[in-house]
Amino acid sequence: MKCLKQLFMLFILLWSLVLPSTALAATDSSQASTSSSITNNTTTTDNSLQRIKHKGTLVVGMSADYPPYEFTTKKNGQTRYVGFEVSLARQFAKDLGVKLVIKNMDFDSLLVALETRKIDTIISGMNVTPKREKSVDFSHTYYSGNSYFLINKSDRNRYQSAKDFKGKTVGAQNGTLQSTMINKDMPGTTNKGLAKLSSLVISLQSHKVAGVLMDAATAKAYAANNSNLMAFNSKLPNTAGGIAMAFHKGDHSLEAAANQTIKRVQQKDLINKRWIPQASHYMRSYKKQNTILSYWRYFATGIEYTLIITVVSVVCGFILGTLFALMRLSKNKLLHSLAVCYIEFLRGTPMMVQIMFVYFGIGAIIQSLPALLAGIIAVSLNSGAYVAEIIRSGIQSIPLGQTEAARSLGMSKRLAFHYVIMPQALKNIWPALGNELITLLKDSSLVSTIGVGELMYQTQLVQSATYKGVLPLFITMLIYFVMTFTLSRILLYFERRMKHAY
Repeated sequence: MKCLKQLFMLFILLWSLVLPSTALAATDSSQASTSSSITNNTTTTDNSLQRIKHKGTLVVGMSADYPPYEFTTKKNGQTRYVGFEVSLARQFAKDLGVKLVIKNMDFDSLLVALETRKIDTIISGMNVTPKREKSVDFSHTYYSGNSYFLINKSDRNRYQSAKDFKGKTVGAQNGTLQSTMINKDMPGTTNKGLAKLSSLVISLQSHKVAGVLMDAATAKAYAANNSNLMAFNSKLPNTAGGIAMAFHKGDHSLEAAANQTIKRVQQKDLINKRWIPQASHYMRSYKKQNTILSYWRYFATGIEYTLIITVVSVVCGFILGTLFALMRLSKNKLLHSLAVCYIEFLRGTPMMVQIMFVYFGIGAIIQSLPALLAGIIAVSLNSGAYVAEIIRSGIQSIPLGQTEAARSLGMSKRLAFHYVIMPQALKNIWPALGNELITLLKDSSLVSTIGVGELMYQTQLVQSATYKGVLPLFITMLIYFVMTFTLSRILLYFERRMKHAY
């Protein structure tokens, strides 16, 4: 009961820290819905535009797997974001006189990132809907299009309209208008939602789904770059508005600046006359040269970030694990209860949820928290809980007589623990620690959900750039195997050394 009470108090403390910003957002929202005179009054106190100019950067959130809106290509071995929405983002940043910073993450994480101010705006093919307008403010629309089905060309005689998918499974990206359309306008059809569009295309090519519903321009782009796929108009009713930039509630001055940019872009028709043709050019040119081997730097970068996350998390996790193991073994009731709460809570919740909570939850309080650091913190905390139990079991496996013998020789408790108990315990728990290290190496892939450029994140970039789904995954599997196998050999070497030493 004491453990649960302390855990409850921790939640109350976190909520009290987050509540003021939530209340402020609600106040800004109510001000935005009043008369125009009050809105003008609010704009005078709104510092969103001034804040962006002061920091000198505009952080734009997007899911860069959506050609020709936004996708990735490579130039001189470096990732480059291209697409007509990327061009729009660059123009917006240029008009503001600041540097553009693109934050690439899953589409269904963008709204959370905006609400917690991890990003300044969303420019990612986001349709204006009444539900979204409750949580964010939208600029004027700058583009609109129909929804198309992407299917395997071998199924072109089987699927020719939306009703032909009845009883079948159709995929759509999580959080998109198309996902809502399947649930609402395609009765009898199962909606298969995934975070990445590239993953849905893989599912389509492996016949896990009958079709994928997506924006017309994107469907045509995939069909144009893969001879085995084709796209056709779904002709489903579109009840949502066009595509617009999304802003944090109350950021009226920044929204007004965006509307000015959109107005100038539309007057010159830059999207249709210049930016979409540019995006098509990138897609055609890279279709000729985008072999998997030419993206080796992506995999190298992914390995680098994966090893950084793993090494730092292992060190921090071992320190935390040792600390909380000793606290749980302590006779002090407060320390023991805190350790139990920490261990049971971290082991009882998924690591992905913990990663997103640290980045979006704690990150709402510490807004400068980088995604890489948030990922390392979350992985370290999770690992510390498991390492604590491993170390505790190792210490308790040592007979009490060992401690008594050491004390009889005049050793203090600290010296007995350091020179007698811990070396023997480490020998006993080494295989379990090694298993935790290997698991940690593989679980580091979960930080890709918040945009950290580790191996899985880079694999998704390669999938988006090459329009190939299975081969990049196979290469990633081989890389993980090489790393884990090498690590297991190293751990086995030290395990044999310890057997000879003790």
